[in-house]
Amino acid sequence: MHKSGFVNIIGNPNVGKSTLMNELVGERLSIITSKAQTTRHRIMGIVNGDDFQIVYSDTPGILKPAYKLQESMMHFVSDALSDADVILYVTDTVERGDETSEAIVATLARGTTPVIVVINKIDLTTQEQLEELVGRWHDRLPSAAVVPVSALNRFNMEGLLDAIVARLPEGEPYYPKDTLTDRPLRFFASEIIREKILLNYQKEIPYSVEIAIEEYREEPTIDRIAATIYVARESQKAILIGRRGEMLKKVGTAARIDLEKFLDKKVFLQLFVKVSDNWRDSDKQLRRFGYME
Repeated sequence: MHKSGFVNIIGNPNVGKSTLMNELVGERLSIITSKAQTTRHRIMGIVNGDDFQIVYSDTPGILKPAYKLQESMMHFVSDALSDADVILYVTDTVERGDETSEAIVATLARGTTPVIVVINKIDLTTQEQLEELVGRWHDRLPSAAVVPVSALNRFNMEGLLDAIVARLPEGEPYYPKDTLTDRPLRFFASEIIREKILLNYQKEIPYSVEIAIEEYREEPTIDRIAATIYVARESQKAILIGRRGEMLKKVGTAARIDLEKFLDKKVFLQLFVKVSDNWRDSDKQLRRFGYME
């Protein structure tokens, strides 16, 4: 008997969804920072066993949209709720829900899709507090399994995998068994560059940029990548580049080092910066960047 299914990961910002996804897949597919809204797209990672295939999807953190980009991000979450065979609702030991996430939990309670509540970061609480938290989630979602983990410390990841496989429907693999993800290398190149911007800039800058890979040329010993960083306003361009180009060079160096680790080969990376006025509220630009059809 072979099992196969789509396991979609949803939850509030900063509860560790991307760390969990990477640990479950065994590869660094989702970028990770301490900032909210790090994940913008649905990112797929595929795990295969002899008798199962799990197609994971990482999704943006649940939020109340303030502009069209965030509306598109929340469409990814809605799609993840509707097309899952199993839903992993990720919470942690300290978060407090808001009106938007409470509505998601209510939707899960009414639905028929199997749900696993994953309580992450259990290394930050006591056994007594954890037992109380598990009880509260059992009360809120009586039909769901509740699995405490620490994705960062890889605690109880095997237990979580067992719970997922137990809930998968029977079926043939959706993808060849050697497939890791449905995303092309261009996507991961753009995400690694965006991660470095999230790590090196403050305030509005990280949320105002989008990366377009203009050229990706694979050669036997080196990949040559040219990327444009788009910002929403002219003033942001100067901040992103920095004095004498020092900040952009710093971002480029850090991204190149991570790309070489990810690709296991040399990388030549060129970065350019352009202004695309208010792209986060432009349907045309959001389609161009893959947020809308």
